[in-house]
Amino acid sequence: MKKVGIMSMQRIANYGSFLQAYALKQLIEELGHKVEFVDYHVGAPVITENADSKNKVVRKIEKGLETFRYRAPLAHKLSFIRYKQSFAQKYMPLLGITDEMNYNPTVDCLVIGSDEVFNCIQKNSNVGYSPELFGKNNHAKKLITYAASFGNTTLEKLEKYQKAGEVGSLLKEFDAISVRDANSGSIVEQLTGEKTVYNLDPVLTYDYMNCCDRIPQIEATEKYLILYAYAGRISNEEADWIAEYAKKKNLKVYAIGGIQKCADRFVDCSPFEVLGYFRNSEEVITDTFHGSIFSVITHRPFTTLIRKSVGNSYGNEEKLSDLLNRLGLTERMTTKIEDTENINEKAIDYAKVDEQLKAHREVAKEYLRKNLEE
Repeated sequence: MKKVGIMSMQRIANYGSFLQAYALKQLIEELGHKVEFVDYHVGAPVITENADSKNKVVRKIEKGLETFRYRAPLAHKLSFIRYKQSFAQKYMPLLGITDEMNYNPTVDCLVIGSDEVFNCIQKNSNVGYSPELFGKNNHAKKLITYAASFGNTTLEKLEKYQKAGEVGSLLKEFDAISVRDANSGSIVEQLTGEKTVYNLDPVLTYDYMNCCDRIPQIEATEKYLILYAYAGRISNEEADWIAEYAKKKNLKVYAIGGIQKCADRFVDCSPFEVLGYFRNSEEVITDTFHGSIFSVITHRPFTTLIRKSVGNSYGNEEKLSDLLNRLGLTERMTTKIEDTENINEKAIDYAKVDEQLKAHREVAKEYLRKNLEE
């Protein structure tokens, strides 16, 4: 049995971050190893324009005030604030994480990933630029990644902000690198000259629906569609269309992960209950990476809204296009909410998708087994 550390975005209060961290922990424990989560020191953001330099208390207050500016029922806003405030206390213990930070422990192997651990050219002060996410100052006998992603960070951005040299040098110190998307693979290969391994996100690799006994059966008294998006990203026009669409189909709108103007209900639940709600839904509309993944593993009809990156603003085009292309599901993507009706009417051949997942899972498990046991 080896002592394995996972350095990821495990402390971020959202369902995708939690479920990918839990899944990777399960995959490594299934190989017979002992797992602990490792923290990194948050650095200053590389992009300083509009960057948030305030302390955590001020940021939390401002986030709370921001919630009240969204168009959504007051009860949903209050529930959303409670959900965010209680997330760590409720769910971090399920990962074995305490309030005490675990910096630079001595481990047999440090696995960096999954999630956007390499997304270093951004203005989020909760993450900032941390060389530790690229393995700096680690106390591990072996250093690898699993399905690591640069997110919206491109090679051009690394060069523009003069981080390509440092990042490239750190990447060359890894014993093995696995990425989850083409952009990340291209950056690694150009900075190191080495080929990378492609692995799916842990939420796809770990067979949640057949192997996790924490997912409950949801007993709903009404039929519903899930709108899974961060608060503030669904426009008023999109929300109005969704409300009309759901009414026409005699469905309630359940918002999960963020409050929405068009929602009949904001669902505050555990990460495992999220998968139960997805499994029981009639259909899904999402503009997130993990919302798409939750739809796939629960075999739901779904539409993924694509947001294009403009400058340093948020965009999901690269990672979602890559994900859905790998699963043969590119027809589920659109930039127009009105396309949802046609997309969600089209049946998905989930038997074919599951065959692809089975092959990807074997590749991923072999990568972990080889690199953890040698």
